[in-house]
Amino acid sequence: MARLYTERLELSSAQLADIPDLYAFLGDHDAMRFTHCDESFAACRKRVLVHEWFRRRDGFAPWVVRLRETGDIIGWGGLYTDPFDPGWGPELGYYFAPTAWGQGFGRELANAALTYGRDNTSLTHLTAFAHPENIGSRKLLLGLGFEPVGFVEAMNRDRFTFSLQRD
Repeated sequence: MARLYTERLELSSAQLADIPDLYAFLGDHDAMRFTHCDESFAACRKRVLVHEWFRRRDGFAPWVVRLRETGDIIGWGGLYTDPFDPGWGPELGYYFAPTAWGQGFGRELANAALTYGRDNTSLTHLTAFAHPENIGSRKLLLGLGFEPVGFVEAMNRDRFTFSLQRD
């Protein structure tokens, strides 16, 4: 997959060499307190590599998110079909290192993902989830036009849906 660029971000598929930097926050219980936390480096590696297999199958999967200015990995996310919790359909998700929080990177990534979904896939609807206490994530989803559709008790998260409108 070619790299995608936003104003401040570089988005690309994951490479094996990226996994230590991803695990630094994806395996951090505090950073991932509102979502899935990888319990080990091996679990993180498996999750990232399975998603990359899904990219080949589906044409989309979470991107490694780097700062364009430095090349530092600050996040992981985008469009994906979750192989570890199937049945929800295509989703928008985003996971960032704490040092990247509150700077608008989630919105920048989400907008790139929605544009990619409209222009490069046949997707018509997306799902997203946010923990009720994750105010920033809820605000982001609502600001993007996602509609709340209910609470999923088994996940302890609110579910949101979005219709991908095409021009």
